[in-house]
Amino acid sequence: MAESRLDEYRKKRDFQKTSEPEDLSVQFDWVKSEPIFVIQKHAASTLHYDFRLEVDGVLKSWAVPKGPSTNPSIKRLAVPTEDHPLAYADFEGVIPEGEYGGGTIMVWDRGTYRNLKEGDETGGAPPTVAEQLEDGHVAIWLEGQKLRGGYALIRTGSGEKARWLLIKMDDGEADSQRDPVDEEPNSVKTGRSMEEIQQSLESGD
Repeated sequence: MAESRLDEYRKKRDFQKTSEPEDLSVQFDWVKSEPIFVIQKHAASTLHYDFRLEVDGVLKSWAVPKGPSTNPSIKRLAVPTEDHPLAYADFEGVIPEGEYGGGTIMVWDRGTYRNLKEGDETGGAPPTVAEQLEDGHVAIWLEGQKLRGGYALIRTGSGEKARWLLIKMDDGEADSQRDPVDEEPNSVKTGRSMEEIQQSLESGD
């Protein structure tokens, strides 16, 4: 199933030219058994942040133009993109110019997440994140290096016009005075800036 969900991802990429991961096999040294999330800062045609959640063996993905917020009053647009392989969570580097999504990519934040939805009054099991995605309303708790706390993903519109909103829940981790996008710009994987990632490619590091 996960293999077939990656068809669109593979069709858009020439793996003879890009160093992006192609297969599903992956072992992370920064997580045990919990499902993961990753946010990748991506300087393509425009700078944006790719928000990705591990769901049923792939990374469900959204492009968030302004990046995530810790302020519950701010709603961030999240545009759905194709599913990515789990190995993409460790990808940091430069996609060649002319390739799909060409530009510099940074692992801006990463960690694990848990489902916040509860079961119904009859004692039924809580809806899975995959089921919540189908219903258009996801509630999760992030345990990242930069982001923590409850976040909601809410779908607006339908069909090809469907868009999502990424919203911080009003909990103990909410902070209307903090701006992690501006205040914490570097990679959690390597500590590098976008410029340093680009320079490392040019120098062959």
